[in-house]
Order: sequence, then C-alpha cells, then structure tokens
Amino acid sequence: MTIRLETLRECLEGAVPGVIATCAPDGMPNVTSLSQVQYVDGEHVALSYQFFNKTRRNILANPTVRVSVIHPRTAAQYRLTLRYLRTETEGPLFEAMKAKLAGIASHEGMAGIFRLLGADVHRVLAIEAVPGAPLPPPLPMARLTALRTASARLAAAPDLETLLTATLDGLEEAFEIRHTMVLMLDNAGARLYTLASRGYETSGVGSEIPLGQGVIGVCASMGVPVRIGHATSEYAYGRTVRRGAEDVGMGAMLDTQIPLPGLPMPASQMAVPIQVRGRVLGVIHVESPQDLRFSYDDEDALMVLAAQIGLAMLDFEAPPETPEEPAAELRPSGVPAECGGDRPLQVRHFAEDDSIFLDGDYLIKGVAGSIFWALVKDHVTQQRTTFNNKELRLDPRIRLPDLSDNLEARLVLLGRRLAERNACVRMEKTGRGRFRLAVGRALELVDVPAS
Repeated sequence: MTIRLETLRECLEGAVPGVIATCAPDGMPNVTSLSQVQYVDGEHVALSYQFFNKTRRNILANPTVRVSVIHPRTAAQYRLTLRYLRTETEGPLFEAMKAKLAGIASHEGMAGIFRLLGADVHRVLAIEAVPGAPLPPPLPMARLTALRTASARLAAAPDLETLLTATLDGLEEAFEIRHTMVLMLDNAGARLYTLASRGYETSGVGSEIPLGQGVIGVCASMGVPVRIGHATSEYAYGRTVRRGAEDVGMGAMLDTQIPLPGLPMPASQMAVPIQVRGRVLGVIHVESPQDLRFSYDDEDALMVLAAQIGLAMLDFEAPPETPEEPAAELRPSGVPAECGGDRPLQVRHFAEDDSIFLDGDYLIKGVAGSIFWALVKDHVTQQRTTFNNKELRLDPRIRLPDLSDNLEARLVLLGRRLAERNACVRMEKTGRGRFRLAVGRALELVDVPAS
C-alpha cells in the first residue's frame, strides 16, 4: 500500500458515513452506506455488522469488498479494498464499537434501530486516493507538544496527591480539556471510585461506577479506550441526587451515594485505561459538550499519559526502600476555625459496610471507611496523632488484601473527602508514607455492629 492506513484515521471517525460495495455469487453488485469503520491497526479495520441483509450475505459468500471513506475536513476520498476475516461478538473491539455506534445512532435518530450484532474484522489489501480537488488540510493540533508538557508535570510529581493534580492540570492546560475525572478500580475489581475531577460544580470524590457500566465501566472491564463522538442516552450516567442520611434506628435506609460528577448530556466522551503490565488500575475519563471533540490522536496521547500515570501509581504504592523520612515539623493545623467548641463531633461507624457518618452526614465507606475508623479509635484511646502507611498495611482491622491494596489511593480519597466536607478532622502529610491526624473537636465514637 502506498497510502498508510494510519494517515486515514480521521476518515474513520464517522462524521461522514462510509459506503460499502459487495458482490453476490452471481456477480450482482450491492452498494449501501456503512455506519462505522473502526481502525484496528495498520493492516486491519472492523466494519459494523447490524443487519442480516444483502450486504451481510454477500460478505459471507464473497469476502472481498470495497469501502469508500471521506475526510471530514478536506473532502478527500479514498477507496479501501478489504477481505473479510472474522466476526467478533464480544470482547474489547466489540464493546468499543458498540459504544461508538450508540452515539452515532442517537445522533441520527436511530437509537432503537442501530444495534451492533458483531464487529466484522477485515484485512486491508489496498488503499487508493480517488481523483479530485480536496480542500487544504487544516493545521494539525500540536498533540506531541501537549503530551510533552503534560508528561513533564507528571514526572515531577512526588506523590499520588500531586500526581492527580498534575494530571488534571495537564489535561486542562496542555490539551484544553475542561471536564475530566480520574477513577481507580477497587480491590475486588468490581467497581471504580472517583479520586479526582475537574470542571464540575461538585467534585464527586468517592462516587462509584460498577465495572462494565457506561463508557468508564466498559473501558475498565475490557482494558481498551472507548470514545464516543455524539450524545447517547445509552451511555449517559444518571446523576445521583444525594438525600440526607438518616439514623438506622429510625427505620430509614442509609444513603451512602455520592453524586457522580459529569455533564448533564455530554456530546463527546472518552475513557482510557490506566494499565500497567496487563493490569487495569483505573480510568481517565474526559467529556465535552462539543460533538466529535476527541480524535484518534487525542486517544493516542491520553493512552501514553495513562501508562505513565500507572507506572507512577505502582511506584507510590511500593513501600520506600530507604529508611522512613522523619516527620516534618508540624505546622498549624488546617482544621477550620469554626470546629472549636465544647460539643463533641459524633463519628458513627457501621460495621456492615464500614460506612462513616460525621454528625449524621455521610463521609465514606469501604476500605477508606475502615481506615478512618482505625485512625480515630487510636486517636481517642491512645491520643495518637501521627501515623504511617507501613503500620496501616499491617493493621488487621483494615483487612487490606495481600496484593494491590491501593492504600495510597484510599488515603488520598479519604483526605479529599474530609477536606471537601470541611470536616473537623483533617489528614496532613508529614513525609513519604507518613501523615498526622489534625482534630479540631473532641470525638464521640459510635460503633454500630453488623446485623
């Protein structure tokens, strides 16, 4: 091929539908529009299989097909000669195409009709440019420059808290992406929880998404980037409205839902996995009110950033090989001034799910909840204020797994939730793997046993 498939990826975004020509066994040709052409690699594309129609029968009978695609900005047209290899009905490629097709269907008013039955993988045999007078190409966006700028921020981060801020700063300033989230996969590998966000009215730190649900959940479960260029209700997340938590003794259900941040109806979404050595640690999710905001080049750049973030996260999780740093000189506490007073702060712990409530307001649950309960118990019973990660890893009350405990991420989540709630308890870093608990009021601990 004299034209490389990689240079045509913008033609495969779906902004202009492709056209496919097939041939029946008796030689009768058939030409129809094509919903989706998905770039797979430098030698393969996948076509959306939605209906068992004339095109489908022809492909199975005669696997050589022609596909015409058009560049959405220059109107340059190309013909691809393909040979059908196989159909995938599950897995990463299928799920990524299914999500993108949902956006195309919603955009075209065909949400109830366009349903992906399979991803037809084809080998690209030849590419030819159709003669014509295309428009001059637009100036390319400097993705490499943006990537270099954002990557330099990440490389300078000394800890996970700084790394998260550097990630959001880099996406906003270098890539001009205004709405972003970083989520981590929990220890059980069943849910993702929000560690940081940017561009929303509320941060949503601690909000959760089940594995496999929506763009984020599919990205994490399959370990592949998922990108949608048009709004779709099928992949939109419901924004949970948090009701006030009520005392279990009053017979009401506890509300431990934290609202998920996000645009009410994003026009473009993209999620890329934070993945190291085949293991998914989390997801970077970006969205925009603009159609077709994120391209293949954005996807490539964010995949590189995500890999760098994943390696840094593993480094931060590993116990330091050097002796522990001495505790830094304690500075004045960041606990709000209004926390003073004679009335104690009630900390209520529910053993059922390790959920924590401060004066009746929900704070956190799960592993982060069990960490907080251990900290405040030691503070009340032993008057302790300084702690380190090593002892927490060995503390049987927290029940961390032997591998991949994500302790650093849980501490960041807990610290951000306390700061966001303007709580009278704060966590203040005093060195690598060390922190202190700053408490502005006396604590009243209430432990509710599991039923």
